[in-house]
Amino acid sequence: MNEVIEALRGAVAAAPESAALRIHLASVLSGAGLHREAMEHASIALQLEPQNPAALAALTAASAAMGQAPAPAPAPAPTPAPEPDDSSIDWDELSKEIGVTVPPPFVDEEYVDTSHGPAYAEVVESSDLDVDELGEVVYETTTLADVGGLDDVKARLQVAFLEPMRNPDIARAFGKSLRGGLLLYGPPGTGKTFIARAVAGELGARFLTVTMADILGSFIGESEGNVHKLFLRARKLAPCVLFLDELDAIGGRRSGNTSHWMRSVVNQLLQEMDGVGANNEGVFVLAATNHPWDIDSALLRPGRLDRSVLVLPPDAPARHAILKHHLKDRPVAGIDLGAIVNRTDGFSGADLEHLTATAAEYAMMASLKDGVIRTISQDDLTRALREVKPSIMPWLQSAVNVVSFANADGRYDELAAYLKSKKLM
Repeated sequence: MNEVIEALRGAVAAAPESAALRIHLASVLSGAGLHREAMEHASIALQLEPQNPAALAALTAASAAMGQAPAPAPAPAPTPAPEPDDSSIDWDELSKEIGVTVPPPFVDEEYVDTSHGPAYAEVVESSDLDVDELGEVVYETTTLADVGGLDDVKARLQVAFLEPMRNPDIARAFGKSLRGGLLLYGPPGTGKTFIARAVAGELGARFLTVTMADILGSFIGESEGNVHKLFLRARKLAPCVLFLDELDAIGGRRSGNTSHWMRSVVNQLLQEMDGVGANNEGVFVLAATNHPWDIDSALLRPGRLDRSVLVLPPDAPARHAILKHHLKDRPVAGIDLGAIVNRTDGFSGADLEHLTATAAEYAMMASLKDGVIRTISQDDLTRALREVKPSIMPWLQSAVNVVSFANADGRYDELAAYLKSKKLM
């Protein structure tokens, strides 16, 4: 049955606007006990064809089943299930209906897709679904030792995420769940992506990162299909850190989003993180956001992104390391980094990079004027400090409002402490 479902999911991803195909998939999913996913596909089918009685019937059946059995699908029986009967599926007719070649299940050999004519024919693995096209994969060697300063953040990562993953038996003995992921949040430009890469390096895992452009599609159902294929690729690459950047853009509150299409994307993301119909063993989900208060609360429940780490502007040791990094390949002389560090409290990593680049521009312009290359001096950095200011103040002001009025559960206590230390509250 799993092979039938995967084939149909692939067909839906290829032809997301086929209501008939979604209805058929919903029926098969309901038969397999995957009622929530069935309801999603039936709902989209009804949106595509509002008068389709089969879509309405599929949605009603899935909704009723969800009400009767809200618990996750039961574990497989100890005895092998009988081979599924796929005789009811006319694969040739299905291919004609959606306009692409749909490989039948239980076929080991490769097949040739000629749906676009001989000029586009190519050999395709029947189980592939083009998952390798999504995201960027890096064999990460960066570790937390490469992250300057931020000792509190690194300690939190070790306790909440890394050590339980490295010592699963000990973690289980203390009731520590190994499921779920980690949310990095904080102002923009504070190095959340770099920290995520370091986590992948610590785990010795591949680093799969995606952007909004990787996920969001132009057609109904395409974005949901991309989310599914993304997790397929992560499972294929396991052990793998799957990094979802700008999570608030794809995981925003469903209640505040009037787009049925985007709500469906969030629901698909929830389903994939739960591992419905799949095994997420070896897939470590990390996400980053500048606006955690805009994240759908369902994504933050146990087993999902149930741990969070606040990434604040770099502390003094981190600022020293960042400034040194951005100046190391430039001609410098007579630089007192300590003095610059003391004057850049509240600067993000991106702000510090901008600061060094501005100082370099001053030195370069002087070199062009004199016809002689001169070094970047303390005066250049001091001059740059008059121009470059911390960029996170708008974010901090938003955070003050959230902490003041939306922190009843104590989720943002750490952020509140930081804001108070800066006398913003």
